[in-house]
Amino acid sequence: MKKQLFYAVVWIVLYISGAESSIFCFGIVEKNKIYLKMEEIEVKKMRVTIKDVAKKAGVSISTVSRVINNSKPVSNEMRQRVLKVIEETGYVPNPVARSLVMKKSQFIGVVVPDISNSFIGEILNGIEEIGKIYGYDILLCNTYGNMEQELRYIQLLGAKQVEGIVFMTWKLQDDLVEYLTNIDIPIVLINRNTSKMTIPSVSIDNFQAAYEMTCYLIRKGHRKIALIQNSLDQNTFGLDQYKGYQKALEEHGIALDRKLIRYGNFKLENSYKIMKDFIQEKIPVTAVFATSDMMAIGAINCLLDHGYRVPEDVSVVGFHDIKLASIYRPNLTTIHQPLYDIGAVAIRMIIKKINQEEIDDDIVILPHKLIERASSGEAPKK
Repeated sequence: MKKQLFYAVVWIVLYISGAESSIFCFGIVEKNKIYLKMEEIEVKKMRVTIKDVAKKAGVSISTVSRVINNSKPVSNEMRQRVLKVIEETGYVPNPVARSLVMKKSQFIGVVVPDISNSFIGEILNGIEEIGKIYGYDILLCNTYGNMEQELRYIQLLGAKQVEGIVFMTWKLQDDLVEYLTNIDIPIVLINRNTSKMTIPSVSIDNFQAAYEMTCYLIRKGHRKIALIQNSLDQNTFGLDQYKGYQKALEEHGIALDRKLIRYGNFKLENSYKIMKDFIQEKIPVTAVFATSDMMAIGAINCLLDHGYRVPEDVSVVGFHDIKLASIYRPNLTTIHQPLYDIGAVAIRMIIKKINQEEIDDDIVILPHKLIERASSGEAPKK
């Protein structure tokens, strides 16, 4: 086979001992063999280290460190000299090395079950913005509601030396509760029933909110009220919502019908299927209380697809008051949660714990409000 030759010219950037080198590489391919001849044509300036800054400023390395970290007093003349050299050389402190020395990474971990959920997205806005104000960056972990992933991410965040963790989950298992209770990192839970735990949390009064929404529907004449929720796990807000729903029925002399309680796991497609099952099973409901706005929207979609009118035939109400709730047609009656504030308060609690500041209460309950819109109305006349 005739010898085949061709030349390739590539640029390769190498980092060798802190030097940034530009390499001109000639490649010759002969059959299945590759021959490379590298010819260095430019070596850029060595990466500046704290040692270089100290030498140029005529001070010790520890003095440069004190100026950078503002850890101990340094004379103004010496400080200005060091800062001038840092500006001239473009020196940037190594964040990993700095965190090891200062024992402060300026990172806070956030563990969530579903980043695509609008409810979570609005909470994250509060976490990120307040974190930025206080100089913290966020490491975000998405678990897809998997407990093994939750545990793995918490361990990973610990290895990454985060200073605190904001934790959200759909279902809080006992094994995970025990682990979180004993971990040596400040943790705050969001929307969890933590009255039986020692872990700080931020939430609304889910029991009262569900009670108020159920009473609202009863006052509208509804007695067949379906409940589509996440779960009844003892450590989740779903249990509080169920108890609020149950209390409202009892107070108004309405028997609890287990056939009207279904679990949608916060998914629009799940609530659509649940509503379809109600229709196919000929279970008469005049109102649907979904404990998330997305599940409420899924239920409305199914009703409209099957020829029902909302709210003339069936009223549908939600929970959370995400931005879509006021845009969707019909506008969604829902429980307003201050989602941004929940995230903001959670990370502020973490930062206070990091700085060993006093916290008024480990269990923070923020206010909620029932927002009446077009998706709910009077029960249809028989």
